[in-house]
Amino acid sequence: MTDREPFRTRIKVRHYELDTLGHLNHAVYHSYGEVARLELFEAAGGLEGFMKAKLAAVLLETHVVFRRELRAGDVVDVTCEVKFGSGKTFKMDSNVIKVDGTLAAEISCTLGLMDLERRKLVADPRVRFEAAGSDLKRLSPAE
Repeated sequence: MTDREPFRTRIKVRHYELDTLGHLNHAVYHSYGEVARLELFEAAGGLEGFMKAKLAAVLLETHVVFRRELRAGDVVDVTCEVKFGSGKTFKMDSNVIKVDGTLAAEISCTLGLMDLERRKLVADPRVRFEAAGSDLKRLSPAE
């Protein structure tokens, strides 16, 4: 493990994202996680390499733990980092943090890389990310 910080992207909570209680709708947390994942993939490079290789990241499972409510106008940083393991899947974890440092939610996801022609997950996603030109250190502070 290193002391490097995970990737962050900033998002402002919009009025139309609120539920009837006046706080951020539960489903929107998943959207914030998706924004952070896509921004991280873009920042790490390799998206063009994935298109050429006919690969795409697919979300297999997602889980949110809600810690503090978010309301309209709140500004949050959404972190995102990849954790590679063995097999065909990998983890992407995010924290939704108010700009005052308050942890609002934790999001954990399991993903895989799909071969878009075969419609099957490929083995060893870490190697495929690297082959596509992704910066592994940007994706994962542990690299």
